[in-house]
Amino acid sequence: MLLFTVINFLLITYLAWGAIYQFTFSVAGRFFKNAPLATPTSTRRIAVFIPSYQEDAVILQSAKAALQQNYPSNAYEVIVIADKLKSQTIAQLKAMPIKVVEVAFEKSTKSKALNAALKTIDSSKFDLAVILDADNVMKDDFLSRVNARFEEGIVALQGRRAAKNGQTGIALLDAASEDINNHILCNGHSALGLSVRLAGSGMAFTYSLFETIMPQVDAIGGFDKELELRLTRMGIVLNYDPEAIVYDEKVSHKHQFSKQRSRWIAAQFRYAKLFIPTAFSSLILRGQFDHFNKAFQMALPPRLILPFALMVMIFVNLIFQNDTASIFAFSALVINILSFIIAMPKHYFDAENREMWLAIPRTLGATLVALTNLREASLRFIHTTHDVALPLA
Repeated sequence: MLLFTVINFLLITYLAWGAIYQFTFSVAGRFFKNAPLATPTSTRRIAVFIPSYQEDAVILQSAKAALQQNYPSNAYEVIVIADKLKSQTIAQLKAMPIKVVEVAFEKSTKSKALNAALKTIDSSKFDLAVILDADNVMKDDFLSRVNARFEEGIVALQGRRAAKNGQTGIALLDAASEDINNHILCNGHSALGLSVRLAGSGMAFTYSLFETIMPQVDAIGGFDKELELRLTRMGIVLNYDPEAIVYDEKVSHKHQFSKQRSRWIAAQFRYAKLFIPTAFSSLILRGQFDHFNKAFQMALPPRLILPFALMVMIFVNLIFQNDTASIFAFSALVINILSFIIAMPKHYFDAENREMWLAIPRTLGATLVALTNLREASLRFIHTTHDVALPLA
């Protein structure tokens, strides 16, 4: 019975910590105000990297869209990293005014693709590096805003990823999850003076920094998480501009959702294990609270599972007539639900988005399945495919 009591206490405490952490930054996000853009004194030269692994269905549209920026065409170059693309796709890409870097790996990863591309480029040609996914479409002023933001002397910037589709309940739920991430992990952290999350795309860095840090990254999945942790350990602040928008295609089917979450959760816990021990010493010896926060963020309970897990703990403790633990878990659940309500944009509560709410049981099941595939996700890159190039919703 003592063992049950200890495990029960530790589990509820862990889940409550996740709920309180999420609630704190959800509330803080309400106080975030985007700083006005500085007037740029120069037109920075920008390399736009688009790694594309077996993304024949979307890469042509994305590459064409990347050329439509209201930024001087001679000041930026689109670089598509072609990994296992069809020969006809590569031929069509080479017909565009872009650079195509063909790569081939026994085990492909995004970090390998980016590092291979960096070796083919004259670094003196560029001041900034922008990273996109193969399905991403930049808003036409994205590069202009990035250029202006770097006038402020920053070295790393995350733009806002916004959904470009919502044709299914699962896609809507994925879009809501992205918006919640933006609010809690970007708005909330910025409001409290902390580094924001890196999303893997819609990111910009000074070229020299990106060229220096990327060879240190050899992630199977979640290379953005490794970047977050390595950069904050260097004392670099990760900034955010919610008006620098990149449209991102959300997953539409349960099996895609499950595969994607397997990759994300495996990466999250892997980096928690790798960086938490040193984060303690960084905090104590160098006062690096920003890095410490990032490392412990990796150990948070998966957001979709958290309320379900708290409900299970309430039910279990009611059965064992443990009223104190039940009240503790219930309080954490209320805090958790409130954090979602605060962070989620109001339009998701409209009747027209009821499909999203109906999709929650399916996505919860998909997330639980994802937990069974964590070992596979830690050993090989699990790619989220895009079957068709979708227009902006």
